[in-house]
Amino acid sequence: VQLQASKGGLVQAGGSLRLSCAASGTIFSIGSMGWYRQAPGKQRDLVALIPSSGIGNYKDSVKGRFTIARDNSKNAVYLQMNSLKPEDTAVYYCYAKVQIGIRVLDSEYWGQGTLVTVSS
Repeated sequence: VQLQASKGGLVQAGGSLRLSCAASGTIFSIGSMGWYRQAPGKQRDLVALIPSSGIGNYKDSVKGRFTIARDNSKNAVYLQMNSLKPEDTAVYYCYAKVQIGIRVLDSEYWGQGTLVTVSS
């Protein structure tokens, strides 16, 4: 299973950016999908997570600014980031919990990471 994320980029504070990520490979089902981020010198932490059906959960500092969505027909997850702040600068990783077979436990998979830089 591979998770391929779109490129991040450089954006000014107050701007917007949309990340996308698609899973490919041997996939029986996908449970939660989401985004984590890791700022320089800090641990990787959760930004937003969305179950296979239902609404997303968000890190407090991004609530009201970021929106997570998924398209199950495309095995894809998206993160719309609005009103970006310099403190949102980080490497963003997409995440998926994937079951590759009917009698196989699900496993966690990660994308390669994409850098988002927000300038002040």
